[in-house]
Amino acid sequence: MDKDILNVIDRFAIEGTPIECAPYGAGHINRTFLVITDTGHKYILQKINDHVFRDVAALMENIISVTKFLQKDSEPGTVLRFIGTKDGSSYTEYNGEYWRIMDYIEGICFQVSETPEDFYNAALAFGDFQQRLSGFDASSLHETIPDFHNTADRYRKFHEVYRADRMDRNKTALAEIQFALEREELADVLTGQLREGLLPLRVTHNDTKLNNVRFDKVTRRPLALLDLDTVMPGLSLYDYGDAVRCGAATADEDEKDLSKMEMSLEMFEAFTRGFIEACPDLTRREKEMMPMGVKIIALELGLRFLTDHLDGDNYFAIHREGHNLDRARTQFKLVSDIEKKWDMMHAIVAKYM
Repeated sequence: MDKDILNVIDRFAIEGTPIECAPYGAGHINRTFLVITDTGHKYILQKINDHVFRDVAALMENIISVTKFLQKDSEPGTVLRFIGTKDGSSYTEYNGEYWRIMDYIEGICFQVSETPEDFYNAALAFGDFQQRLSGFDASSLHETIPDFHNTADRYRKFHEVYRADRMDRNKTALAEIQFALEREELADVLTGQLREGLLPLRVTHNDTKLNNVRFDKVTRRPLALLDLDTVMPGLSLYDYGDAVRCGAATADEDEKDLSKMEMSLEMFEAFTRGFIEACPDLTRREKEMMPMGVKIIALELGLRFLTDHLDGDNYFAIHREGHNLDRARTQFKLVSDIEKKWDMMHAIVAKYM
């Protein structure tokens, strides 16, 4: 094993001596390793990407606060448990890099839902997260990525970029620019209702992809939520909306054939049912706004892709020319399909209110 990694591991109060350490998973942000000790214990070792998360202390303070709150009434192996360093810290700095260790949770992850039941089970996990943290003071958490779901601020940046047109790309995306401008009135719908007290501030996961749920290998029921790096104060509709935007879409995020992209009402209903069942503390207004949550999160992401395309592809990694424009088009197609199915989506939500 690498000497530096062994030196990092040695700083943590793990059980046993490491005998294996190998790269693990397919994450794009942090470097992740599976560590096995001579006692049979398994741990996840991660190097935290401090270019994405500039304030590591605040990041870890959020995670530890939330996981300790959840662990009070949880079975072992259902909440991430971080291993402290020998001097009592939740992470360590080594050669200018930041590292942490957590227990490995047995189970499996899915990249996509194979059945509506899988998506329903994922909804149970994310809804339960909201329910169990309903008594946690969300305002005590740090905003580790400021304005992450501030759609109005995303529009502000979009206006700056397309007006400047420094890459001379506006002409490649005239229809998409018009699509975004026609829906700008939606930008402050969620944040405005938060300011007015119509929607409650909650602890949000902010990365509610299916592969951030660990499932039981046999029953396929949810065991635990993974990747709490983006835990921040926010709205339940951020988590719900992003999960549905991703999991109920019928095409990949960068599909060029837009005819393939729709909102699956079957998957929408499966997730909605599970989320509402698992979080009875949701207010009536939160439930009524569920379709809007999906629409705004899809619109916001499409706007971010479009802005990055116009600005020269500085944020999202691309693998072909026009990649971010393709991504914007798929999200805007999803928004269009949501608009066509608007009444049906509301009717589905009403079934479970």
